[in-house]
Amino acid sequence: MELERKVGHALVRRHPTGYRLTELGEALRPAIERVDEAVAGVERQVRDHGNELVGTIRLTCPEPLVSRITSSPLLDLFHERHPRLRVEFVMSDGYLDLSKGEADIALRSGEPADENLVGRKIGDSIWAVYASQSYIQHNGRPHRVEDIADHSIVGFDGMLVNHRAAKWFASVAPNAKVAARNNSVLGVLMAVKSGVGVAPLPTTIADMHDDLVQVLPPVRELTRGWYLLTHPDLRTTPRIRAFFDFVVEKLDLVRPILMG
Repeated sequence: MELERKVGHALVRRHPTGYRLTELGEALRPAIERVDEAVAGVERQVRDHGNELVGTIRLTCPEPLVSRITSSPLLDLFHERHPRLRVEFVMSDGYLDLSKGEADIALRSGEPADENLVGRKIGDSIWAVYASQSYIQHNGRPHRVEDIADHSIVGFDGMLVNHRAAKWFASVAPNAKVAARNNSVLGVLMAVKSGVGVAPLPTTIADMHDDLVQVLPPVRELTRGWYLLTHPDLRTTPRIRAFFDFVVEKLDLVRPILMG
């Protein structure tokens, strides 16, 4: 590789299971990652240089929010004001890397863990425990948190295994029978709708389903803020600033989308 030729040392070794960095490669990795981020920053600034209110805004958010956003008048009002700007959803239950340009703006719940992002809180994420009407008919319903241990539950798996809802569920009902697991919030929702068990869910999406019953009230430990975030290099560019300013102006429309 070109970098190896320039430094005069091997940086990568091939193994039966794939490629691995040499000791020197591991030592250089932080510097290379900083260079990669700097190049991405240059690309962002070049892309937005002189770019007024024209182009695409790539918004990443949890998949369940997309239908709530698109069924509200929010985007239509934004496009009326800025007809040459287009919002494109990049849906993921995991966090995309804004510093690498995987998206322009993130709508996330929970305190921001990435110190390289800037933004503001725009609402609260509220979770409660739900069961389907068919489950309640056949198994009864929990009336207290302590009752969950006597019920079948839908567990969180994959990228959600460390989610705050998964940790709370494990702490209050560590020995409950797990009837199903899923690695997405929508998957957990569908499993609860099928009647196999109970689970905590965001009130914004669960309350949209008439066949689901909120068997326990919102769980204080699961409440987190909703944040609108972006990379500092993009925050002052016209298209990103226009979207941020619009969302803040329309919080009366945005908060029902996020909080029900």
